[in-house]
Amino acid sequence: MIRELPLGVYVPGTTLLHRLDPALKFVLLVAFIVVVTALPTQPWHAAAALVFVLVLYAWARIPAGLAWRQLVPLLPVLVFLGAFMAWQNGVVRASTLLIGLLATIAAANLLTLTTPVEELLAALDRALAPFGRTGELISLTIALTIRLIPLTLATANEVLDARKARGVGFSFAAFVIPLVIRSVRRAKMMGEALMARGAVD
Repeated sequence: MIRELPLGVYVPGTTLLHRLDPALKFVLLVAFIVVVTALPTQPWHAAAALVFVLVLYAWARIPAGLAWRQLVPLLPVLVFLGAFMAWQNGVVRASTLLIGLLATIAAANLLTLTTPVEELLAALDRALAPFGRTGELISLTIALTIRLIPLTLATANEVLDARKARGVGFSFAAFVIPLVIRSVRRAKMMGEALMARGAVD
């Protein structure tokens, strides 16, 4: 059961990482993701990036258990993705990509662990305001992404709880189908709400 949702937990603190401007932290995160995606050619390159992120976790005084629980829900996807990449590109290339991906996910989690989501979204709104309509759409896209990831995982929890309450064993199809239906229904409702408010042309 997923109780602590990725991108949905904030750990209060007074470290420099906590006190940095949210917009600056977001820009640094994007730069980190670009570098980790473009540069590593060997597994140890990506591993160095992951170690760097782990040092930041320690600097921000994020509990190790909490940091681990933020990554656990994504591990099955990462394992499947790693196996597929190893089949397609070989073990070395797959390891490089997978470790780099893990580093970027950990960095994204660190952003929300050290920044209240409301402050982050408000900072992005201010930073993108000079770009007019384009800035508004970018800010809206980021806001929806940040909000929907924990919301989708919460929906997964609800589906699992419903099956447990009925005393039914786990079934992949019986889990995925309700999850997809609820997610599509939510996306449709959000789209209609955005159109009603003139957010979408």
